[in-house]
Amino acid sequence: MAHILVTNDDGVLAPGLFSLVEALRPLGEVNVLAPDRNWSASGHVKTLHRPLRIREVQLDDGTTAFASDGAPSDCVALAVLGILPELDLVVSGINPHANIGHDVTYSGTVTAAMEAVIWGIPGLAVSLDSPFNHLGVLDYKPAAELARQVAEIMLNIKVPGEVVLNLNVPYLPLEEVKGLQVTRQGLRVYQDELITRSDPRGVPYYWLGGDPPTGIPDQGTDFGALKAGFASLTPLNLDLTAGAFMEPLGEIFSKKLKS
Repeated sequence: MAHILVTNDDGVLAPGLFSLVEALRPLGEVNVLAPDRNWSASGHVKTLHRPLRIREVQLDDGTTAFASDGAPSDCVALAVLGILPELDLVVSGINPHANIGHDVTYSGTVTAAMEAVIWGIPGLAVSLDSPFNHLGVLDYKPAAELARQVAEIMLNIKVPGEVVLNLNVPYLPLEEVKGLQVTRQGLRVYQDELITRSDPRGVPYYWLGGDPPTGIPDQGTDFGALKAGFASLTPLNLDLTAGAFMEPLGEIFSKKLKS
């Protein structure tokens, strides 16, 4: 029987996590160890200067899950280092918004899956491309079903050791999703603005505001697939070396160091 860890960056009681747990249960034993609060856009965090605590909580169906006061990547490390049985797969999500392009460097959802890969366990990050400022309850079931399909395949193939899979699903009914495309990272366009205000004592403080990010819908990219109504599955390599620049950079520095 496969042992699967489910975590996220939105908190252990987030509805996206519960939808994911329900979808993955037919694949094996599913355990939950997730943050006790929201860590969105936290990036890859490793807590070293304080103790980490874990407590039991109940999910919506009454089953037991574990909540930690650490970051999403801390939760994975805690599980791998002995809190949970030996794992075959870590699935992180479902995040309520897409994690595409450069988002992956900010995303606690994606970096939790990366933490699994660092420890030698296949990792899958799952995000839903829901509209910003969506009113009402989000429907995570189509994304959960696609995550189940991808997870089942991952349990039966050899995913390369340095690769994490990043699944993004358009906000559509399952029957309207056109399929799944294996994509490369696209170009995210951020529209951040610095908003300056003053507190009651006249001391300035700052918000990073602005409109939601957009992207360039190039064919073959994660953003392009979502815009065309497809789910996007992007294999991300943890080796960030810019290999094509190594030789030119070496030549530049060999000349500089000799002069």
